[in-house]
Amino acid sequence: MRFGITILPEFGWSEAAPLWRGAEEMGFDHAWTYDHLVWAGLPDAPWFGTTPTLIAAAMVTSKIGLGTFVTSPNFRHPVTFMREVLSLDDVSGGRFLCAAGSGGNLDSNLLGGEELSMKQRMDRFVEWSELLDRLLREDHVTASGTYFEARDARTLPGPIRDRVPYLVAANGRRGMRLAARLGDGWVTMGQGSAEEERWASLPALVEQLEVALQAAGRDPDTFPRYLSIDASGYALRSVDFFEDRVGRAAELGFTDVVTHWPRPSDPYAGDRATVERVASEVLPRWR
Repeated sequence: MRFGITILPEFGWSEAAPLWRGAEEMGFDHAWTYDHLVWAGLPDAPWFGTTPTLIAAAMVTSKIGLGTFVTSPNFRHPVTFMREVLSLDDVSGGRFLCAAGSGGNLDSNLLGGEELSMKQRMDRFVEWSELLDRLLREDHVTASGTYFEARDARTLPGPIRDRVPYLVAANGRRGMRLAARLGDGWVTMGQGSAEEERWASLPALVEQLEVALQAAGRDPDTFPRYLSIDASGYALRSVDFFEDRVGRAAELGFTDVVTHWPRPSDPYAGDRATVERVASEVLPRWR
């Protein structure tokens, strides 16, 4: 099992930098931040830009993976986002992880325009993913779609490695097929609102993913699977609760779990001492 922690981009850098360093020092495998203009969970909180935050995090760490959990097409064009991906990959020395999903309407509506249906958001996400995939593999890219265009887009210098990992957040069959076709991993938090409802949804979602992977000719046994374990109750409320969640995730075949850095109040209310105990006691047992 690999372990990740999400640090919300709500802090000024003098306060945030020690958190990112701490995540690496404690032995987490990857650290993430949200990619929103406004997050519905903290609509009145301070909020900083994702790319500058991850660039700064790369400068104060050296080993930990760094990523978006998750980005979306809501305010990201594949051509301009490709430039940010290349910069993040370069500055981090090949540690950037790009997790993306179809996105909701809150960020999108801030920029005006028509509200999209669930089907339209998924159509847009598939188109966005396909174009971003081309932009990270090719030069002189031209494409014309329903939502995005590129006209002889230059992509030099390209990523510093053969492939920037692209992780697809999905809970439906179309998303699973996209993950199986283009993705380097799958991200989910389960479906439903209640804690046990989300856990109960996971076996069927895992089965859908495995069917999609087999249809795409990919090996389900080697495909990374990331579970946001706080969606079914904040995992770092206690050491025992965290370990219980990790065990349940492992039984379902997840390779990675992602929690959140504790905050002084909800959501994710907790304390650093619990994170430190989890890092020293739980992480070594599950590796």
